[in-house]
Amino acid sequence: MSSEAVQPYQRITQEYAEKIRQGRLSAGTRLPGIRQISEEYGVAAGTVQRALTELRNAGLIYSHQGRGSFVSESVEESVEDSSTLAIKALESRVAELEARLERLEKGHDG
Repeated sequence: MSSEAVQPYQRITQEYAEKIRQGRLSAGTRLPGIRQISEEYGVAAGTVQRALTELRNAGLIYSHQGRGSFVSESVEESVEDSSTLAIKALESRVAELEARLERLEKGHDG
């Protein structure tokens, strides 16, 4: 896949997944804040939030409101190649779209 085809949130997701996979970010390590990551990558906060959601969905990180995001303790078991990570991201997106479609259909049936 060419780098032009990779969305900014996907690049952040892939780079952080790789840091975790390589052990540069170990279990329990706090990730930089959204503002810091958005400045580092030159993207909007929403882009960083989407990347963090993808990492959470893949089981690589967990978040605590007001405290930040951390590398999962069981990261050794959840570290996956980028293809698996991409599939999980797509599954998550499809589930979101299915839920939205269901809400829309219920709204028109009533």
